[in-house]
Amino acid sequence: MKKLSRREKYSIYSAVAALFIFIILQVVISPFFEKRASMKRSLQAGSVMLDEMIQLKAEYEDLKTNSELSIKSISKREKNFTLFSFLDREAGEANIKDNITYMRPSTKNDQTGQYKISMVELKIQSLTMKQLVAYLYRVESSKNMVTIKRISITRQNTTEGLIDVVLQVAAASV
Repeated sequence: MKKLSRREKYSIYSAVAALFIFIILQVVISPFFEKRASMKRSLQAGSVMLDEMIQLKAEYEDLKTNSELSIKSISKREKNFTLFSFLDREAGEANIKDNITYMRPSTKNDQTGQYKISMVELKIQSLTMKQLVAYLYRVESSKNMVTIKRISITRQNTTEGLIDVVLQVAAASV
C-alpha cells in the first residue's frame, strides 16, 4: 500500500466506502423498508377483513332480529292454525271457494330443522283478475305470516277475461 500513489489510495478508499455503503443498504436499510411495506399490506388486508366482519355481524344481527320477530308472530297465531283451513276460509271470504278445483297440502322441514313448512298447492279456475288480486291480498296481508311461493296464471280460451291460477302457498311453524 505504500507504493500506491495518493490518487490510487483515494480510489481504493472510495471503493471500500462504496462497498460498505452498498452492504449497509442491502443488509440493514432495504430489509427495513421491505418489512415496513409488508406490514402496511398486512394492515390494509386486516382492515378489509375487519370491515367485512363488521358487515357480517350487522347482517347476522338483522337475521337474528327478524328470526325472533318471526317466532313471535308465529306464536301469536291461533293455536289450531292450519294453512289449509286458513286458505279455505279466505277463499270463502273472497267468494271464490266454488272456483277451487283442488287443494293439495304437504309439509316439510326447513334446512335447519327448526321450522316445519306447511305448503298447499291450489288450482283455482274461472277467476277474474280482480277476484285473484282480492284473494292474494287477503292471504298475504294476514298476520299469519303466509307467503305465496309460486303462482302460475293462464288465460282461459273459452271465456274472455277469466283466468286459471295455480298457487303454491307456504307458512312456517315452530
